[in-house]
Amino acid sequence: MNYSIDERYNAVVITLKGNVMGGPDGASLHNTLHELRENGKVNVVIDLGKTKFMNSSGLGMMISGLTTMRNSGGDLRLANVADRIQSLLVITKLITVFKHYESVDEAIQSYEDDPIETE
Repeated sequence: MNYSIDERYNAVVITLKGNVMGGPDGASLHNTLHELRENGKVNVVIDLGKTKFMNSSGLGMMISGLTTMRNSGGDLRLANVADRIQSLLVITKLITVFKHYESVDEAIQSYEDDPIETE
């Protein structure tokens, strides 16, 4: 898995490419998310449009990222979820945990339409 980072408006877009299977790539993404959090960037969109496959370790990586962002007053939202990955999210019932959108632009706009409530 490779990934790229792009800051747009009020969110950071992380585009995952290839197979999302945890391991060293997962550790790298974990570190990136913690760096973003430390810099106050807690609105994250994960673009899965170029993701070919995701296993349970990849799902764990996504849940960890979601927890990191939510514990920091932000959120991690999914965009461009392919049918095969959406099926995995449905089977694991994680589809009810993640906010997901048809496009990156919709996911970014959702932070304006549905802002995170801070306590």
